[in-house]
Amino acid sequence: MAGAMAARSSRRFMSTASKSWFGHVQPAPKDPILGVTEAFLADSHPDKMNVGVGAYRTDEGKPLVLECVRKAEEKIAGSNFMEYLPMGGDISFNNHSMKLAYGEDAGVLADKRVAAVQALSGTGACRLFADFQKRFMPESQVFIPVPTWSNHHNIWRDANVPQNTFRYYDAATKGLDFKGLMEDVKKAPNGSVFLLHACAHNPTGVDPSPENWKEISAFFKEKGHFALFDMAYQGFASGDTERDAQAIRIFLNDGHQIACAQSFAKNMGLYGQRVGCLSVVCDDPQQAVAVKSQLQLIARPMYSNPPLHGALLVSTILEDPELKSLWYKEVKGMADRIIGMRETLRTNLEKAGSQHSWKHITDQIGMFCFSGLKPEQVDRLTKDFHIYLTRNGRISMAGITTSNVEYLANAIHEVSKN
Repeated sequence: MAGAMAARSSRRFMSTASKSWFGHVQPAPKDPILGVTEAFLADSHPDKMNVGVGAYRTDEGKPLVLECVRKAEEKIAGSNFMEYLPMGGDISFNNHSMKLAYGEDAGVLADKRVAAVQALSGTGACRLFADFQKRFMPESQVFIPVPTWSNHHNIWRDANVPQNTFRYYDAATKGLDFKGLMEDVKKAPNGSVFLLHACAHNPTGVDPSPENWKEISAFFKEKGHFALFDMAYQGFASGDTERDAQAIRIFLNDGHQIACAQSFAKNMGLYGQRVGCLSVVCDDPQQAVAVKSQLQLIARPMYSNPPLHGALLVSTILEDPELKSLWYKEVKGMADRIIGMRETLRTNLEKAGSQHSWKHITDQIGMFCFSGLKPEQVDRLTKDFHIYLTRNGRISMAGITTSNVEYLANAIHEVSKN
């Protein structure tokens, strides 16, 4: 009898041991942006183009390492220990990031009313704020523009923050739906959190004018809304860091408490370094200390502390007058190339005989052009011309060069004739 019981026990153990813990796990859906690159890499056609990825490329289609970054690397090589940073990151980096966002002489900085922590680029900064919102702004929901960078929805969903949307883009005019935006701002419950793109809206490239921003700011005041600015492209949009921060400056001048998620991936080409900053404007220095401590507490179980190298590069560039001046020159050069490609693409479309208006290509700003192409037209671009982009028609202008712009224009003309 003892033997029978042992046999049954052994069979149960074998059954449990052979159980698949992960048999129920299904493959995740492909990321709409990263999936484009995967398809592009699998294509062997000699004329293939990738205008889906949001990374800067030279006119030769090559990645670019800025000269100011190379010089900063030389300057810091061997001069720092590789010890852990504090949970809040490199203090010098945070201070320079705040000055870049809010202005060298910003009153909120002089008054020490801003809590700032180094983050894992713009994505990490947004996620830190989303978790902070869940803990300390529990009655508020987040309003996200339609459309927006797809990962914004993932970030607030995984932070378990209730989401809503507000109108932003007008497909008919291929411009800003300012009327719809303002109506949604007015209808939102008082004290809502709004995610705003500080400049070079992704994916549309459509930004409010300074006058628009002033009206938005006034209604935020009236409704008691809170603005989180996602600023991934400061300097990269227009070539002028001050101009690209004008929305933030308008809100500050109107006395708002705001938050800002910064990234140095695009404007310094530090994609792989994952270097960003989250800053929150508070009532007073004591509140800023408390908020920073809570942001650090959120970061602790996520990743403990941020990486060192990218923060040293940024702070070295921004604190050295010569390197900072060189960076201003280089970031303007990148912005000017993007602006030039917009003009060239529009010219080639018109030269191809297209009867559509392509004015929106040059009206929009930043890395992305919201082309107005329909999903089925995008599918034809990929199938017939080996041109890869997301199905919402977003074109990364950085993927266009003087050698392929005519090919792209002719292909767009062909798929958009009817």
